[in-house]
Amino acid sequence: MNTESDTHRAINTVWKIERPRLIAGLTRVVRDISMAEELAQDALVAALGAWPETGVPDNPGAWLMQTAKRRAIDQFRHRAMAANKLAEVAHGIAVDSPDAVSVLHEALDDDVGDDLLRLMFTACHPILSAPARVALTLRLLGGLTTQEIARAFLVAETTIGQRIVRAKKAIADANIAYEVPRGAAREARLGSVLGVIYLIFNEGYSATAGADWMRPQLCEEAMRLGRVLARLMPEESEVHALVALMEIQASRLGARTDAAGEPILLLDQDRSRWDWLLIGRGLAALDRAGALGGGEQPYALQAAIAACHASARKAGDTDWSRIAALYGVLVTITPSAVIELNRAVAVSMAEGPAAGLALIAAIADDPVLKDYHLLFSVRGDLLSRLGQGAAAAGAFRRAAELTRNGRERAYLLGRAATEEGR
Repeated sequence: MNTESDTHRAINTVWKIERPRLIAGLTRVVRDISMAEELAQDALVAALGAWPETGVPDNPGAWLMQTAKRRAIDQFRHRAMAANKLAEVAHGIAVDSPDAVSVLHEALDDDVGDDLLRLMFTACHPILSAPARVALTLRLLGGLTTQEIARAFLVAETTIGQRIVRAKKAIADANIAYEVPRGAAREARLGSVLGVIYLIFNEGYSATAGADWMRPQLCEEAMRLGRVLARLMPEESEVHALVALMEIQASRLGARTDAAGEPILLLDQDRSRWDWLLIGRGLAALDRAGALGGGEQPYALQAAIAACHASARKAGDTDWSRIAALYGVLVTITPSAVIELNRAVAVSMAEGPAAGLALIAAIADDPVLKDYHLLFSVRGDLLSRLGQGAAAAGAFRRAAELTRNGRERAYLLGRAATEEGR
């Protein structure tokens, strides 16, 4: 027989898995994210009270949903909003009639997958700022606490809490439909959803600030959200492409730092430490995106670049010419100074550092790159390869001044000191 602590651990595990589905199903009916969260929380409290005595049920998710249903019906009966809300769902059936309760139960039993998709599109609505979309998505769909989100992004917990509250209020005030849009609107909103997921992944892969080089938990959450989206939208090529990109990139997480947590750059990594299972999954997702006709969409091109690295068992086997060509296609689809910078790196590897520096010179005055630490880091590396130690040291020091990540700053200052000692 399980001990009480074992039961509480089981409840925590179930809650992590079931919470997004509970909130999604409840939001569809009550049309209020905050109320749905409260109902889900009520169900958790009930589980904490009951399960240590009765044991965890065979279908804990169904138990939680059934409990939340009862709470929802009670609230419809006793709150001032009951008549309007019930009329919306039950089409005018009286609140106390058995038929009304039956209709509510049927509404709450609709397809869970569609509910998750609706919630994802709602949380990533373009009316919200990018930071608000990220915070709300991690809270509702990632299951992270406000404290966890704040710690991940090095923002005050009160700030994250305010973002989430304001985001939910903005959705309610704008009367945003809890739905997956259609046609052109869906295509536009899908870009927002994918962008939020990739923002979360990138913050985990290369933390913008703080003492940690990476935050793998955020990568895991982003990949989980991407996989959920791929299951719910199996015919969307760009969704599969994003999953491919994240999985191939995440395959390197175990090799990106040494035992002391110091960064190890791509060309210096021990590739035997890469996760080849993740690479296989990513390549399969990329093939799926290509089969759906999305081989030259932005995420697919980035995934193809990542696949070039993944297919090289040794750094010297990397097909840099193909990578440079893929960046060339990518920059025509999504013009960006950052993509041009990445292309310059690939060209420098294929044709030599002088060729890369020439491309950097052409984009160095772009306002986007003015305070972008990676521009100076790349310049320092190319100057180092040309034997220009003093100039390289200056570039590395400038990069160190601009980065907000402690590990990265220490690495760049170390490179500067090495160049000065040449």
